[in-house]
Amino acid sequence: MAVCILAACTKPNPALVQLPNAPTTTAARKEEPPVALNADIPVEYPQALYNQGIEGRVLLKLWVDSTGKLADDSTKVAESSGYPAFDSAAVAAADYLKFAPGRRNGAVVGMSFTQPIVFRHPQRAGVTP
Repeated sequence: MAVCILAACTKPNPALVQLPNAPTTTAARKEEPPVALNADIPVEYPQALYNQGIEGRVLLKLWVDSTGKLADDSTKVAESSGYPAFDSAAVAAADYLKFAPGRRNGAVVGMSFTQPIVFRHPQRAGVTP
């Protein structure tokens, strides 16, 4: 009995987190986008832009199915680099990318996601554009 009274008189420890006794219905759904598996991105740097030392970034919008396969004709430019040659090279390379499928609540699912393709010139390494 004294233990119960003592426990009621002590201040709660702010370092402890109280977990719910039952599952909550408002639990956030965990979504993980597909992940590129290629060791090297199979993108050809446009020669004219390479010769000029121009760098850029293209953001592609892709759709990958539950096996990790890129859906035919799903590749779109979500954000242009400002250079049509970079945009075209990124779109052409998408067909050669390999992906692990996305997951939602731990289950593999097909989903749409964005994939950046960055063109960095080796002679400008470390230089911020």
